[in-house]
Amino acid sequence: MDQQLWQKCVEFHGHECPGLAIGFKACEAARKKLGVSFSKDEEIVCVTENDACGVDAVQVITGCTLGKGNLIYRGTGKQAFTFFRRDTGQKLRIILKPRDDNDKLSKDERKKLILESPVEELFEFKNPSFDLPKKARIFNTIKCTKCGEGAPEHKIRIMDNNPVCLDCFEDYSRGW
Repeated sequence: MDQQLWQKCVEFHGHECPGLAIGFKACEAARKKLGVSFSKDEEIVCVTENDACGVDAVQVITGCTLGKGNLIYRGTGKQAFTFFRRDTGQKLRIILKPRDDNDKLSKDERKKLILESPVEELFEFKNPSFDLPKKARIFNTIKCTKCGEGAPEHKIRIMDNNPVCLDCFEDYSRGW
């Protein structure tokens, strides 16, 4: 295990925990199986299905971030990470295998077990059911006629013939 890289993740995240270890090991699997390295732009894309501690390790190790547009949140709540390489077209979904003994282990024991286990024991590896997301775009800013704040054009709605932001939009739904 790369102790220096683990410490870098811990410093970024703020503490050691099993969740951070999951993200750390998922990145180890992505490096091993896809040759993933640090992404300076959008060469690597990660779709995370959770917003938990492990995502911080993904940011530190792979360089995938929300700001660059190469870290995408898909809120299924699963401990699953899908990595894409734009240069080769390779893709891999990495899913944490459920364990029956999690409630019997302390946080420290669980973290240690995760960090010391081979990635093949921790994860299932699948072909993702979704395609590589498009590259990030820059959108025009539209001023909301209700609150006066700017929002990107793809997040604007029309209400009473006026552009409004999502915060000001009053959704109308009759059951669907």
